[in-house]
Amino acid sequence: MSNTLAGRRVLVTGAAGGLGPTACAAAAAAGASLHLVGREREPLEAVAAALGSSVVGVHDTDLLDDRRVHELASTIGEVDVLWHLVGGWRGGPPVHEQALDDWALLHDSLVRTTVHVVRAFAPALKAAPAGRFAIVSSPQAVAPSSTNAAYAAGKAASEAVTLALADEFAGSHATANVVVVPAILTPQMQAADPSKQRPPFVTAEQIAEALVYISSEAASTMNGQRLRLYSGSPS
Repeated sequence: MSNTLAGRRVLVTGAAGGLGPTACAAAAAAGASLHLVGREREPLEAVAAALGSSVVGVHDTDLLDDRRVHELASTIGEVDVLWHLVGGWRGGPPVHEQALDDWALLHDSLVRTTVHVVRAFAPALKAAPAGRFAIVSSPQAVAPSSTNAAYAAGKAASEAVTLALADEFAGSHATANVVVVPAILTPQMQAADPSKQRPPFVTAEQIAEALVYISSEAASTMNGQRLRLYSGSPS
């Protein structure tokens, strides 16, 4: 992936989360300059310290605050690539028993953050020579189970926002796509139990490689797609 994103300005939300540091490292290895975005500054600075000069900005921003996200977009200015990696999960009870607090939390983390980021950064991405927007989603978005209803609804809504953005980008040089995985195997999970087998899981490194690919020139005609990183049913 060396130099695949050379000269590109990549903004990563959720940069200090489970997937974020691996995705940021992949972008840096591909030659990008990085803006790291998250709610708390200290973990962002730890990611930035590991990446060195590839990081050009660290921004502790509450993505639930639409005004602050617009201010962030104004501060950063030009952006070529935006990976929105803010997530969350609540599940377990059947759909009719899941707590309303779970629905509210997942609506905030999965839907509102996506809407705010798209509202603030879509113009810059559309104006860029090769703008790219991507999220990571789940098969639950199109094949929900009873015990994952709130999560599935949040993922479905965030996908809808992303695919609507892809429609807005049609005819331009920008794209918006979705990477779909059943579950993410983070470096922390691997380190905690290296011998444990997790067949449905996709590693953070594999997802990062997919994000770099769909942000590259090689994927310039890929817009409004759901890229599945797993085998099985078409959902």
